Amino acid sequence: MGATRRTVLIGAIAAAVGTSLGCELEGSDDPDLTQPPFQPLSERPPQSSAKSSTEPSTQPAAQPSSGKYGSGELAPWQTKRRVISDPSEIRRVVRTNGVVMFGDSLAIQDTPALIRQLTATTGDALATHNWAGHPSGPATDALEIWARTYGLPHRILMAVGTNDIFDPPAVAGNVERVMSIVGRRRTVVWVTVAVERRRTVEPDRANSAWVNRQLRAAESKHPNLKLARWAEFLAADPSRPRRYLRDGAHTTPAGQKIRNGLIVQALAAAKND
Repeated sequence: MGATRRTVLIGAIAAAVGTSLGCELEGSDDPDLTQPPFQPLSERPPQSSAKSSTEPSTQPAAQPSSGKYGSGELAPWQTKRRVISDPSEIRRVVRTNGVVMFGDSLAIQDTPALIRQLTATTGDALATHNWAGHPSGPATDALEIWARTYGLPHRILMAVGTNDIFDPPAVAGNVERVMSIVGRRRTVVWVTVAVERRRTVEPDRANSAWVNRQLRAAESKHPNLKLARWAEFLAADPSRPRRYLRDGAHTTPAGQKIRNGLIVQALAAAKND
């Protein structure tokens, strides 16, 4: 999908403590986690100051006010970077029964390569609503708006949950909302979560596991919910998080290839469900 078919807005960079995972972390080896580091400048979409016509028209519920789960607090995400397909592209993807995707900063970074891999493997087109800092709540709000406005194809990719480590109990309800919106005849592929930033390794691991337990519980309840098991891949070898996560959350180039491969595999398997 060409860069001209996207709306990209660069938001303010949040500071240090309490920042969401789509923004700068004080002392990080990478000073700007909102900018995909593996995409050549010539391939980056143009910046625009205009709001996308496909962004959510309603505000989500208030964000958690305390860092009581140990991973810090979720910073405001509304002005952060986003990559959202334009309405004509969304309608084309729905009409051709491609895939619609709702993601966060990890998705912004990894999606250009994901599109190439998905196209080569299944031939499917992908429409994106990727927003840095997004937890599952506002991503679900966006899904609901797209469902009302454009309809939905057979497969929906939810590449969110990383920012839910700041408020893990919210995940189960949001998953149920997603499954209610899509109905029983569509398949949702949801990517499991793995975060372990060096300042908050233990709470990040615990909160990631909490998010993933809720995803697995929902998978056992809903036959049309399939997990792309990124967290399980990393957990299989203690050396993998260091090799495949560049900052404890976002992928290295090798990690990107593996994570995207797991996603494409799950989407391909769901094509004929």
